[in-house]
Amino acid sequence: MNINKYVLVLCGAFVLAVVLASAGCSRQQSDWQKTRETNTAEAYELYLKKYPSGEFTAQAQARVKELYEERDWQKARDADTPEAYQAFLKQYPEGKWTEEARIRVENFTLAQAPGAGGPGAASPGNPAPGSAESGAAAVSAAPPPNPKQKPAPSVAPPPAKAASHSADAGAGSYGVQLGAFKSGAEAAEQRWTQLQKEYPGVLAGLSSKVVPKPTAEGKLYRLQAIGLTEKRARAICSALKAKSQACVVVPPAQG
Repeated sequence: MNINKYVLVLCGAFVLAVVLASAGCSRQQSDWQKTRETNTAEAYELYLKKYPSGEFTAQAQARVKELYEERDWQKARDADTPEAYQAFLKQYPEGKWTEEARIRVENFTLAQAPGAGGPGAASPGNPAPGSAESGAAAVSAAPPPNPKQKPAPSVAPPPAKAASHSADAGAGSYGVQLGAFKSGAEAAEQRWTQLQKEYPGVLAGLSSKVVPKPTAEGKLYRLQAIGLTEKRARAICSALKAKSQACVVVPPAQG
C-alpha cells in the first residue's frame, strides 16, 4: 500500500514537472514572437536579459548585432566623410556593410588624387586656359620685340577639324570606379557580375578591370569600368549615385 502511494507521488511530481516545463517553453516562445514583431535592439536586449541561455538566445544576439550595425552604417552615410567610414570599418571589420564602406573610403581617396578634377582644371600657379590670369601670364612672359628682327611670316591657323580631332584624342581613356575590395580580385569580379545584373541599362556593354593597390593594411582590389569618354563616365556615375551605388570618375592619369 505504501509502495503504491510512493509511486503515485512520483508520478504526480513527474507530471507537474512536465507541465511546468511546457508552460516555461510556451512563455519563452510567446516572448520571442513578441520580440521579433517589435524588432528593435532594445526589445532583443530585454529578451536576452530574461533568457540569457534560452532556446532563441543565439538568434537574438545575432539580430542585435545586425541592428546596431545598420544604425551605425546609417550614421556613417549621413555624415558621408572619409573619417566616418573609417570609424565604421574599425568597429565592423567584417560586417554586412564593410565592403561598401571600403568602397567609399577608396572613392574619397581617388577623388582627391592629383588630376581627379579632369583636364583643364585650374591649379595654384597654373591658371585655367582662357582665363584672364592665363592671358596676363602669357603677355608678361613674352619677350620684348626686337626692332631689327624681321617679322615672322604669317601662318594660317589649322582647320577646325584638326583642332577637334586633337580635343578628342583622349576619348575612351576615362573610367569609373565601382568598388575597392580587400578580400581579393575574385570578389571584385563577382561584384562586377552582380552590378551588371542590377544596372543593365547603365553598365551594358562595358568592359571592366581589377586594379590592385597596395595600402598600409594590405592590398585593395579596385573594380573599374574602362574605355569611356569623360562625358559618358560622368553620366554613368550620376545615374549610379542616384540609385545609391558608390561610383567615382577615374581620369586618364589614374591607374
